[in-house]
Amino acid sequence: MTPIVSQAGSATGTTVRPRVQGSRWWVPTWAVVVVFGAVALWRSRQVDVPFRDPDGRVFMSRIALSLGILVVLMVLDGVVRARRGGWSLRRTREAISTRWTRDRVLLAVTGLLAYHLVYASYRNLKSWNAFRTQHDDALVDSDRWLFFGHSPAVLLHDLFGRDVAPHVFRAIYESFSVMVPISFVAALVLAPRMREGYVFLTSAMWVWILGVASYYLIPAIGPFDAVPQEFAGLDRTSVTATQATYMAERSELLLDPGAAGSFASIGAFASLHTGFTFLVLLMLRYYGLRRAANLMVLYLVAVMVSTIYLGWHYVLDDVAGLAIAWAAVRLGRLTVHPPGRSAA
Repeated sequence: MTPIVSQAGSATGTTVRPRVQGSRWWVPTWAVVVVFGAVALWRSRQVDVPFRDPDGRVFMSRIALSLGILVVLMVLDGVVRARRGGWSLRRTREAISTRWTRDRVLLAVTGLLAYHLVYASYRNLKSWNAFRTQHDDALVDSDRWLFFGHSPAVLLHDLFGRDVAPHVFRAIYESFSVMVPISFVAALVLAPRMREGYVFLTSAMWVWILGVASYYLIPAIGPFDAVPQEFAGLDRTSVTATQATYMAERSELLLDPGAAGSFASIGAFASLHTGFTFLVLLMLRYYGLRRAANLMVLYLVAVMVSTIYLGWHYVLDDVAGLAIAWAAVRLGRLTVHPPGRSAA
């Protein structure tokens, strides 16, 4: 596959004014947003709980962060482009204004809006899944069966230890929240054509859509709650506190669904830490960035191990996350590049 970045010299090379006027390739992406939003509204009516954005952290704070990252990366991209002819502030401004036309800025901002609308719907659907019967016992049994009667988490505890390792895996697991917004915003900024940036953005939307579908297929909480004795010997970290907070939030939602702040954030099957990380790896390969993709393999393995070590997920959750990412990339490409449509 020809690297995407080669289509315009390089991801940070010669400026090419993007062709976006008169094109409607973004319409299918917004169709996905509308349909998924309709599903979320239907579920909201079914459970009689309105959409919520507790403290603005699901939608408002995340879209503000993404817009901030967009501006920073736009400036850095302009600096890199301006350096080719001898850097100056004037050349940087010219590089930014030439590349970032009104149409390109509009597509980037509306793309981020679309993504966060999907994410907000995903988080609410995930919260409402707490009302359904959980199937952790079956997933615990599947882990035992796969590892010949042993707990994969305990095997990892024995391998890596229980004192320093929890803090290392905590850092790996929590780095996900930094990697996610930087990755999809960087795709919008660095892709030579905005349409190729939308392939990443739309694939990311599909990860959340397919992920929440998996939660409804097999509702679960996670090993840390199903078999807490297996994690009692680990040195306490911020993950321990987060798990306790999530369980308290879930209990509050079940006790009083009508309360304004009732919102659940916990759900095991499938692991979207694994899914989104694998999505980034696949997209790096799609853009022809194979060295970065090879490094991402190491990060993916570390994330998968951390999900099991810390008790967030079962082994099958990680397998499902890989499958979801694979499907999401294909759906994302089909959404942005429908068969028989012009690639302009």
